[in-house]
Amino acid sequence: MSTYPGQDSLRTPLKVARRFGSARLGVHHWWLQRLTAIALIPLSIWFLFFISSLMRVSYETVLALIAQPVHAFSLIVLSLCIFWHGALGLQVIIEDYVHTRWLELTLQIAVRFGAILTALACVLAVLVIWLGLVPN
Repeated sequence: MSTYPGQDSLRTPLKVARRFGSARLGVHHWWLQRLTAIALIPLSIWFLFFISSLMRVSYETVLALIAQPVHAFSLIVLSLCIFWHGALGLQVIIEDYVHTRWLELTLQIAVRFGAILTALACVLAVLVIWLGLVPN
């Protein structure tokens, strides 16, 4: 039984008249969160095996292994996925639990800036090793 005569849904008559409804923007965010999580599963398993292979080797051997294209590319993709996934998760937490608009906006900007800055630092570090620009 609807609240208003002739209404078959829970939307108010004003909302129906103005055609306000779902903006469908949350689905994109949800999919990105899931895709980065799925990508992180094999990348994390690879990373654990890669780190375990570096346990008792010299510094030069570590640099040589990271400089291999497959490992360098995988480290770059892992870094980007980790920080993207983390930024998406923190965005949801801030949206849900911070109710002061200026604080929410400040935290959102700080999270984005921090994620971009640290991902860029990780990518540049791997590129420096990959291109052989590390001083001995």
